[in-house]
Amino acid sequence: MARLIDGKQNAQQVIDEVAVDVKKFIESYKVTPCLAVVLVGEDPASQVYVRNKIKRAGEVGIRSIEHKLSAHCSQQELNALIQTLNTDPEVHGILVQLPLPKGLNEEEIIAAIDPAKDVDGFHPMNVGALSSGQANLIPCTPLGCMLMLKQVMPDLSGKKAVVIGRSNIVGKPMAALLLQANCTVTVVHSRTQNIKQICSQADILIAAIGRPEMVDADWVKPGATIIDVGINAIERDGKRKLVGDVNFAEVEKIAQAITPVPGGVGPMTIACLMKNTLTAAIAIEQAKLPLAS
Repeated sequence: MARLIDGKQNAQQVIDEVAVDVKKFIESYKVTPCLAVVLVGEDPASQVYVRNKIKRAGEVGIRSIEHKLSAHCSQQELNALIQTLNTDPEVHGILVQLPLPKGLNEEEIIAAIDPAKDVDGFHPMNVGALSSGQANLIPCTPLGCMLMLKQVMPDLSGKKAVVIGRSNIVGKPMAALLLQANCTVTVVHSRTQNIKQICSQADILIAAIGRPEMVDADWVKPGATIIDVGINAIERDGKRKLVGDVNFAEVEKIAQAITPVPGGVGPMTIACLMKNTLTAAIAIEQAKLPLAS
């Protein structure tokens, strides 16, 4: 049976480390790191995510400011709020909870955030920095995946890694991080031919395609390490259940290590958001210091 990669335990470790570093930051700069969270509309899932992020921020000593806008707000209103937060010297991180309601342009909003405050790591400048191996702010979910992966595989060099999914949020940045760790990386997606065969050759399999239990045991190389990013609500035996993109019950029999759903990647994403907020705060406050003569 596969070793379980416990996302809650890993996330708590990151949170504990960030809390210690936040204390040091406050002592050094006499400033409290501040995260501004923007929630547009009344989407129940988004409300839960925002609540969890604000709770975690409080646990590590990061001040959070929540801005709630109506689902009917205009692009101009949202842009104006982003510009206000960009120029606010007390705000170190800006997070706009996605997805946005219909009628609002997500790409425009992401590009409007100051790259130095882009704690999601989605701004085109931060995406480019990641591609060239110079990123300061890395998308939270891929960062969390890498931390969990390195816990069970400290040396990733030379490993064959397959990423299922090519989204800007997970698939593409995940591939970039694996390349930086000296893996041989293949990205497969909905148009890939022989997808099962390609996946079955992977030492590391990252599933991020959003299809419930698509990855079965015959997709997986015996002894592979599986990171399941998917979170899908399904009906089973008359009950609502959350499952990943991987058929956990079957795959755990042959994998070397695997993340559960829930309790795997999810908690790490929020922990890495706290890590990114502190990273942004340090860079911003250091930039304010006078240069040594």
